[in-house]
Amino acid sequence: MTTTSRAQGATIWLTGLPSAGKTTIARILAGRLRSQGHRVEVLDGDEIRRFLSAGLGFSRADRHTNVQRIGLVAEVLARNGVLAVVPVIAPYADSREAVRKRHEASGTPYLEVHVATPVEVCSERDVKGLYARQAAGRLKGLTGVDDPYEPPVDPALTLETQGQTPEESAGSVYAVLAARGLA
Repeated sequence: MTTTSRAQGATIWLTGLPSAGKTTIARILAGRLRSQGHRVEVLDGDEIRRFLSAGLGFSRADRHTNVQRIGLVAEVLARNGVLAVVPVIAPYADSREAVRKRHEASGTPYLEVHVATPVEVCSERDVKGLYARQAAGRLKGLTGVDDPYEPPVDPALTLETQGQTPEESAGSVYAVLAARGLA
């Protein structure tokens, strides 16, 4: 009888403010993992909103629904041997906790990473122009400015990206994955 080993999947959830560096770190990490032969999917929050969550707004209920949809897709991928890297703001602790519990219930590894970039630094980066639009009065409900962001209480890792390069941040996430036997 022959046995085949199946790759261990996991969800790596990167949460933080807009322009914190989540997607940049996710893409660098994904590239490193792919180069080592891992199956990896990046579930970018902006892309998911355009397709899977099209029609949802930015109310607390809609944000929760969006996070739960992403969490379901991530858990299914991870349960099936894919490393799902998820750069999503996910501003509410209860929404992230529900995703963690979904993973726990299926025995699927889940790693929450807080990309803890200060709002002042995010505002300077302003990758999508959100902070400028908010300051000009053309945008309401910007997470971390005039809408809440509840930072993780006990993340697996906290990245202070203002003091390191995106490659260093991705390397820190990789180190945690490696220490847990997931990379």
